[in-house]
Amino acid sequence: MGGLALGGLVLIVLLVIGGLALLVVGWLILTYNGLVRLRNGVKNAWAQIDVQLRRRYDLIPNLVETVKGYAAHEKETFENVVKARQAGIDASNVKEQGQAENMITGALRQLFALSEAYPDLKANQNFLALQEELASTENKIGFARQYYNDSVQTFNTRQQMFPANMVAKMMGFEPRDFFELEEPEMREVPKVEF
Repeated sequence: MGGLALGGLVLIVLLVIGGLALLVVGWLILTYNGLVRLRNGVKNAWAQIDVQLRRRYDLIPNLVETVKGYAAHEKETFENVVKARQAGIDASNVKEQGQAENMITGALRQLFALSEAYPDLKANQNFLALQEELASTENKIGFARQYYNDSVQTFNTRQQMFPANMVAKMMGFEPRDFFELEEPEMREVPKVEF
């Protein structure tokens, strides 16, 4: 009778250990799949930004050509816009893309400042349509950037929290960079004078 009781006890212990092993394996699978889902969400969010950036890059040459018709002697401004656009196209990671977008924003500001000096350009229907299209694209980029950064925050938070951080480290999940634009004038404290 003692051997039968001992055999039953061993069977119960093996079932408990097997059940715990199944729970751990199930948790690992769920955690891994959750991290993959979040990582793919980040990739999708970046793809949405990329679509809008390409749209913007396609608009810039038309805008430059329109302005050239009125202010052909502003060669340096046109060259800055073209260089900034190319830097955006050539960017290979999120940080480089952010730097390139800062260049593009500054160059486009210079280009639009030219329109103030040329009233005929300011009234040109093609210029106005391109300006409106670019403004719409800028809004879409802003929304896509916000969605991307939200996705990055969720992904990074998930992979840094215990115990998922162990799975993330074992499986090679790396944190993603936020898509941040540096606009120095937005970081400066406004001067108030009375």
